[in-house]
Parts: sequence; C-alpha cells; structure tokens
Amino acid sequence: MSLSALFSQASQNPVLSLTCALVLAVVLVNGWTDAPNAIAAAVGAGALSFRRAALLAAACNLLGALVMTAVNASVAETLYDMADFGSSPADALPALCAALCAIVVWAAAAWRFGVPTSESHALAAGLSGAALALPGGLSNLRPGPWGRILLGLAGSLLLGWLAGAACRRLAGRLRPSPALCRRGQIAGAAVMAFLHGAQDGQKFLGVFLLAASLAGGHTAGFAPEPGLTLLCAAVMALGTALGGRRIVDTVGRDMVRLGPAEGLAADLGGGLCLLFCTLAGLPVSTTHAKTAAILGAGAGGGVNRAVAGRIVRTWLWTFPGCGLLGFLLASLFRSSPFCGII
Repeated sequence: MSLSALFSQASQNPVLSLTCALVLAVVLVNGWTDAPNAIAAAVGAGALSFRRAALLAAACNLLGALVMTAVNASVAETLYDMADFGSSPADALPALCAALCAIVVWAAAAWRFGVPTSESHALAAGLSGAALALPGGLSNLRPGPWGRILLGLAGSLLLGWLAGAACRRLAGRLRPSPALCRRGQIAGAAVMAFLHGAQDGQKFLGVFLLAASLAGGHTAGFAPEPGLTLLCAAVMALGTALGGRRIVDTVGRDMVRLGPAEGLAADLGGGLCLLFCTLAGLPVSTTHAKTAAILGAGAGGGVNRAVAGRIVRTWLWTFPGCGLLGFLLASLFRSSPFCGII
C-alpha cells in the first residue's frame, strides 16, 4: 500500500486515522527512548558529546530503516504476521489502538525513570495482549512468528553479552590507543544506530501495514512501499534527535563505567549481535543487545548491580505488564462506543 493510499483511506475512517497517529507516536517514542541505547557507550566513554551523538544516531536510524527494508523486510513481516486480529474492523482496529496505547504508556513511564525499556519487547507484548482480548483468545497468536520473536529477544541477550566480552578480550590483546578507540566508537555508534533503524524501522512499518490490512485496504500480501518506509524512518530519526539523555546516562555511565577500550568493545559487540539477527530475519531488541554488550564489555570492571538489577526487572515486567495493559485496554475499547464510529 502506498502512503497516499493509506492516508486517503484513513481520511474516511476515524479509527484508522487514530491508529496511524498512534503508530507514529510509538515510532517517535521509540526513537526517543530506545535509539539512545545505540549511542550510550560512545557518550559514556567520552568519544562524543550527547548532542552530536544524538544527531549522528538520527541520520543513521533513517538510513538503516530505508536500506534494510529494501534489502530484507523479513523482520517487518514477522511483526505483521504475529497475531490474528480477525476479519472484523469493528473489533480489530480498536484492539490495535489499545496495543499502541499500552506501548506509549509503558515507554513514557520507563523514560520518566530513566530505565531503558525495549519498545520491541513492548510491541510484541501489547499486540499479543490486545489479540488475546478478541474472540479466539490464545488461538489468535501464531506460533511461527512468535517463535522467531522469542528466539530473537532471548538470543540477543546471550549473543550481545558474549560478543561484548569477546571484543573486550580482543581489545585487551591488541591494546589500541585511547584516540583510536574513540574514533572507532564514533563509527561504532553510527553502525549501532543504523542497525537500530534496520530493526525497529521495519517493526513499525509492519504495524502500519497491519493497520491497513485490518481496515480492509491492503489485500495483496506483505509489500512495503518506499514512501511509508521513509515516513517511519523520518519520525524515528526525529525522536532520536529529540534526545533521551536520561537513558544514555543510565546505560553508558551509571550501570558500568566504560573506558575507551570497553566502550569500543561494547559498540562492536552490540553491532555484531544486531547485524547477525537482522540478516537472519529475527526481530530483536536493540536495548537488550546493546545493554548486554555493555555488560559483557565492562564485566571486568565495576558493574553497578543496583542499576543493572533495575534494568533487568523492567525487562522482566515488560511482557506481562505491557501485555496485560494491552488486554485491558482492548477489552475496554471493545465494550465502549469507540467501536461504533468505524
């Protein structure tokens, strides 16, 4: 579906208009609260100022979403296929709105407390919770896409930690100069932001296409269109440019004190993890991959266990918390006059 066709259809369907606005809101929040993880190590180690890093990340997010969607859109297709919202727009679109509202609320609360939550995690949880509130219940979740999501989310933690630790050991053997490490971190931050756009830009593109499908305007299968991809990428880049300083400070400074070599190792480890998973078509969390890589790279130093524990607890609560919120909001929307305006 083209961008103009989607907007034309949305102008005739108030709930689809609201759904599109909510998708864009979630994309903006993602760029604001999730993308800062890509630059946390570079800022924490002093390779880049926060403002320069945010602008670099915004540009690379945009490029990553555009390039990877054109090359391999399997991540977007997984999100598009993960749940069955039924064939009735009167049920499906309000449920999708409920899922998106749950994600925005969860992400805003995490940002308020400076905790790096995962919008990928929240997206899967919110969509699943909303789908469970529809007729069919548990049968609305599709095992194939869900298996890839769980594999990506769990695997990114282990792979990120191992890659970060391996890169730290390699840096210890090679002993690069601090100046070389800082230059490498600038490139590493750019690559991490590119891969964040490649992952998360696709996910929200999949949600856009899902909304169009549920409204009855997208029946030719999964087919991303450049204009829609550009819109998702641009809004995410705008969110990144707005900042996310609290999250950068939590991940890059409070959780682990990173020197130039550890910061470079974290960027390389996180980038390798994201690249592998993206090429494999696995939807993964940039937050999980990068935070795990930072922990792996800084494992030999002083990890602030209180901060790391707070982050892990937030991750553990995201699936049940955001899923329950999506379920409750979907149930509320279905029983309200909201459905009658479709």
